[in-house]
Amino acid sequence: MKDICCIGHITHDRIVTPKRSLDLAGGTAFYFAHGISQLPPRVSFQLVTKGGEYINGEVERLRKKNIDVTAYKSAHTVFFENKYGADSNNRQQRVLAKSDPFTLGEVEPLQAKVFHLGSLLADDFSVEVVRSLSTKGRVSIDVQGYLREVRGERVYPVGWKDKAKVLECTDFLKLNEHEMEVVTSSHDPRSVAMELASYGVREVIVTLGSYGSLVYADGKYYEIPAFRPREVVDATGCGDTYSTGYLYLRLQGASPDEAGRFAAALCTLKLEHSGPFSATVEDVRRLMGRAR
Repeated sequence: MKDICCIGHITHDRIVTPKRSLDLAGGTAFYFAHGISQLPPRVSFQLVTKGGEYINGEVERLRKKNIDVTAYKSAHTVFFENKYGADSNNRQQRVLAKSDPFTLGEVEPLQAKVFHLGSLLADDFSVEVVRSLSTKGRVSIDVQGYLREVRGERVYPVGWKDKAKVLECTDFLKLNEHEMEVVTSSHDPRSVAMELASYGVREVIVTLGSYGSLVYADGKYYEIPAFRPREVVDATGCGDTYSTGYLYLRLQGASPDEAGRFAAALCTLKLEHSGPFSATVEDVRRLMGRAR
């Protein structure tokens, strides 16, 4: 049995700007697996992904990092195109291809203490799949994909279908300051966390960008400060990196406060570079020490 099993699609991401077009891999599965490969192997880990031929090279690179990877075949790989104009805050997103959702048959053989579901689109994980996993271990969910639906090639924000059914099976739930308003219609992270916990979620993590993060667990709030980056280079994958650090430390018995601070430090180091987290645990400890 693994300590953590991350399930999610590795994606093909195309970034188009007025000056260039860049193709690279992405997705929760990609950032989580690369991030945890940089940390000492104190927890056992498995990645379960799914896609077409595009992901084969990424799967092999992860296996060379001694990551246990199960890759299911699909006719296509999830393909996101993000097109930016002169104003980098103005983004047009298209989904040029979708991978098949994960099935009950694919998750049935999996054994882990925690299953982290990296949802990218609303139909990645059915209620039945989530419920099945919850009978074998604790379920951790990143909300983002449940709030995005594809029609044609366009991505549309949607309400969370089957929210109550999914949340009653969820132990760890992560969402950001924008997602919390969609899920609960509240601007207050504390009331959001308490409301989501009422569905049965044991630990709610709300990331708030440069304002830090909030963890609500066992009826207690933990205010987690953000660490100041030397420079902001690339925020892509920061939420996934937070989940990596948080679950990595929680599985070793750390408190929610300790795990949140460690996760926040990972995010800051990731923010300073393009691509997935590539620093070391010594870098993380140094950053946390300087902040004190």
